[in-house]
Amino acid sequence: MARSPAHAAGGIRFGTSGWRGVLGEDVTFAQLRRLVRATAGWLGERSDSPRVLVGFDTRFASRSMAETAADVLAEAGLSPQLTPGPVPTPVLSHAVHRRRVAGGLMLTASHNPAEYHGLKLFSAEGGALPDADARRIEAHIARQPDHVAPAARRGRGADLAAAYVRDLGRLLDRDRLAAARVRVAYDAMHGCGAGVLDGALGDLGCRVVALRQSPDPHFAGVSPDPLPSRLGGLRELVSRSRGVRLGLATDGDADRLAVVLPGGRVLSETEMTALLVDHLARTGRVRRGVGASLASGSLLTRVAGHHGLATVRRSIGFKHLASLLASGAVDVAGDESGGFAWSKMGVDKDGLLAAALFCEIAAEGRGGVVGRLAELESRFGAGACGRSAISCSPERLAALDRLIGAAPERVDGAAVTAVGGEDGLRLGLSDGFLMWRRSGTEPLLRIYAEAPTPRRLAGRLAAGKRLLDAAIHRRR
Repeated sequence: MARSPAHAAGGIRFGTSGWRGVLGEDVTFAQLRRLVRATAGWLGERSDSPRVLVGFDTRFASRSMAETAADVLAEAGLSPQLTPGPVPTPVLSHAVHRRRVAGGLMLTASHNPAEYHGLKLFSAEGGALPDADARRIEAHIARQPDHVAPAARRGRGADLAAAYVRDLGRLLDRDRLAAARVRVAYDAMHGCGAGVLDGALGDLGCRVVALRQSPDPHFAGVSPDPLPSRLGGLRELVSRSRGVRLGLATDGDADRLAVVLPGGRVLSETEMTALLVDHLARTGRVRRGVGASLASGSLLTRVAGHHGLATVRRSIGFKHLASLLASGAVDVAGDESGGFAWSKMGVDKDGLLAAALFCEIAAEGRGGVVGRLAELESRFGAGACGRSAISCSPERLAALDRLIGAAPERVDGAAVTAVGGEDGLRLGLSDGFLMWRRSGTEPLLRIYAEAPTPRRLAGRLAAGKRLLDAAIHRRR
């Protein structure tokens, strides 16, 4: 993702979610033009269709950046269709997946702070680009001329949201939802999900209490990432309102979801995916495997196995899971950051879809989501998964390399049972795991862990930081 105010210029690279870099505003548009020209060439090589969908979020300069991208595509001989207003990323990726188009471009910085901006590219299948394609586009960027594209004729964009909501409704149990009249609270965090998710749920019979719906490029001064620490208003509402069965929150471009239970508890991403897999499998809508990232917990594996479904693990970055979905190897996939996808709707993460499915679970009775989670924990055992982040310094990166070369035999009182170095460092433990990885979109090192209890989880995440710091001091 790119930071839009004036900062030191940097080169374009692709992270797990698309273009990123620390850029000044003038450089942002210049490099955006070069990137889109390179992308246009790549699209031309891969597809006979000239049509490309272009969308944007509610951030500063999103519309003008999307217009610039559309102009460059048109100049290159393609037929861009620019959405008339901000659109959630899942709506755009769904449209790319359903229509015969060459691909899609989404101007967004997703869950990142307001000062960031960026571009997500989607293949004709509607998923994020594999590494090989991203590297191919990167190789052509430096060769692109830096001139301002002339005003070009852009195709009139269709109402992508209407088609998305229609297809979503076809996958859901409309009769059960209409009869249950589930009351939910939805926090859009001032992002693109506002008006789309609450509107869709209302049409399905849910009663929605909406929070932070107004578009705000500043996101009220809070990064639009639905972490528990940023959902105070939603947690309070769900805790004190007897009639609210569920709290839902989506990030800035609505491809991630957080779920709040009565009492204010926020589900972990592993719990979310396990509940969704269990629900879809029980209702006969998942028959193949389940995709999961290396940082997802073991509850998901146990639940999937109970339903006769294999769990296929991939490196962090939903593009790896999207390829599994596109190939037909799995029906559903979930990651460690609140991303979930079901191939019947698309192959990239979709916070709107996941939210609607949770409303289905809440409408089932028998205690709704709380009851289903209690049943899963009773049958398969409870656990706790989570993540933390620390600044990414050269010293810490060097310390991580040393840990990869000489992993400890015990961590946090648990024996190390497996060591994996394909995506940072992942230590399988006798009662969970501990993992370190450099962020693909921010200057951070992320620590992921699973432990038997929330208290042990907090200690394990802290132990991960201590191990890095100790590796730094040993070197000194």
